[in-house]
Amino acid sequence: MRQIIAALSIFAFALLLPLSCARTQEMTLEEIELLLASGESELLSDTVDKPWQGEAFLPGVPGGTWNASISADPKSFNLLIAERDGSTQAIVGHMHDMLLDYDYISREFVPHLASAKLEVHKETETLSIIFTLRDDLYWSFYNSDRRVKVTSDDVVFWYNEIEGDPAFQSSSYNSHFLTMPDGSESQVVIRKIDDLQFAFDYPRIEANPFLASNMSFGPKFLYEKAKREGGVQGVFDILGVNVDPKTIPSMGPWFLTEYSPGQRLVFKKNPSYWKKDTKGSGLPYPDIKIVQIIPEENTQYLLFRQGKQDSYGLRPEDLEDMVNEKKPDYTVFQGSGSLGATFWSFNQNAQNTDEAYYDWFTKKEFRQAMSCLVNRERMIAQTFRGLAVPKISFFAEPNPFFNPNIRLEYLYDADRAISLLASIGMRRDANGLMRDVQGRLVEFDVTIPADNTTTNDLTSIIVDECSRIGIRVRIRATDFQKVVEQLSSSYDWQSVIIGLGSNYWPTQGSNVWPTTGNLHLWYPLQKSPATDWEARIDYLYNEGRYTIDSERAWKIWDEYQTLLLEQCPVIYLVRPRMFTALRDRWDFTNVYYDNIGGLQIDHAWLRP
Repeated sequence: MRQIIAALSIFAFALLLPLSCARTQEMTLEEIELLLASGESELLSDTVDKPWQGEAFLPGVPGGTWNASISADPKSFNLLIAERDGSTQAIVGHMHDMLLDYDYISREFVPHLASAKLEVHKETETLSIIFTLRDDLYWSFYNSDRRVKVTSDDVVFWYNEIEGDPAFQSSSYNSHFLTMPDGSESQVVIRKIDDLQFAFDYPRIEANPFLASNMSFGPKFLYEKAKREGGVQGVFDILGVNVDPKTIPSMGPWFLTEYSPGQRLVFKKNPSYWKKDTKGSGLPYPDIKIVQIIPEENTQYLLFRQGKQDSYGLRPEDLEDMVNEKKPDYTVFQGSGSLGATFWSFNQNAQNTDEAYYDWFTKKEFRQAMSCLVNRERMIAQTFRGLAVPKISFFAEPNPFFNPNIRLEYLYDADRAISLLASIGMRRDANGLMRDVQGRLVEFDVTIPADNTTTNDLTSIIVDECSRIGIRVRIRATDFQKVVEQLSSSYDWQSVIIGLGSNYWPTQGSNVWPTTGNLHLWYPLQKSPATDWEARIDYLYNEGRYTIDSERAWKIWDEYQTLLLEQCPVIYLVRPRMFTALRDRWDFTNVYYDNIGGLQIDHAWLRP
């Protein structure tokens, strides 16, 4: 059983960081065809394909030090801030855990920090989920006898006072509210039963209530004091990067014991962590984890090749050299194609009505034309060296309502793009430059996170394809935190290429797809739907969320996917194949790697 990020009911900014790889040179069409026809299958045959298929984990041997790396410093050690920043989430996650785990083989939520019982009240058409926390959960402190018991109060406080306070703009906030049959909104209420039991009371029956109720949470004794004394800003200010890491409480598998900015973080195993193997040994098996902060991927690659790192996520250009290494001391695992993909989206916020781009972006024909300028095959060849596949569906394949027959119709076709633009009055002038019906040049910005060479390479291809029909697109490489600010508060962007994870469940992204969401990217926090098609998306999302009958649900989610792919508010690019190399000094009996659960190494141990 493994906890996966897809078990969350929301899309968080932690998921906004696409994979990175180095810039590659533009290829001719002949070179592209040659590359795509070359030895991809031979390269893959030298990797290990080992997805998890429900196997039980065998007991291992405790001990050892795991050496890893990340590309950026954390912004904080605060769980709330971790929602917005991937580098922070990667660190804070070591010290927290989720209520439930998700077994994606059996497709069931299973006990983790708590067990859960569903009660359906047919007479009132409501339901409750009764959670019972484990009795061996503690907020512990490194090298200290101090332990604070985890209770229902922690969960209730976090749900009501952190997630449930709109001032914090938590990505979970939207999941607290349900749309009732009469169109009104009603809140999911949390109710304390005793120190270990609490309940979520739903005002109506929902198809997948465990999705929204599953959560991680911080210690009440710390965050309540911060909010009482300093308000909202007081909560954001606690557990900053200047705090002594040894004072940070943990109820997860690790303590953070050292942080040297720009250099490294050191974690030590939490002996109070509840999870044990079948012989009673604490998990994970390593005693220490050292995470170096290395922004430059070539340096990460070099350190792995020198034996100084235990894991490394391969770039496409690394694969051939690594699988052809003579007598390597590592094994390369492949995890199929990523379920998610970066996408291109356009700002349709009504605050920009005076801008020319607002006139263009709010027309579906323009967005469809832009989709017809996304040359995915070129991206796959040039940026991923053939090791990727187009992303032309909306739901991911494991989604229970994935329909392989529902696919994007606006694929790469420059002539069709020109025709679609002509249908809204856009034509090229004598110099080959595209102009709109008012004679204005069609030109706009595309914002991308800085220091991400993969996104830059993909965007450069889009820029080139647009230029071929007379549209000028300017790349604006921007600090990631600035991108977050633009998307969530200032809204002063034009178009953006970024990622939000994958649609593993149909109701995933409660703060993204409904128009009321604070991350409804192209026009968030709408008081009422700005367009008829968005109103229909709202309706379908809510109907699907509360529809138990499978046959009816299929019809709802089929229309939902079809409409989003027709309107193109987001245009997905490609799904890269995933490769990770692990040092052979670790036993791989319990190591698994796939595109749903990712890399499973919690049960890996040192070889004798």
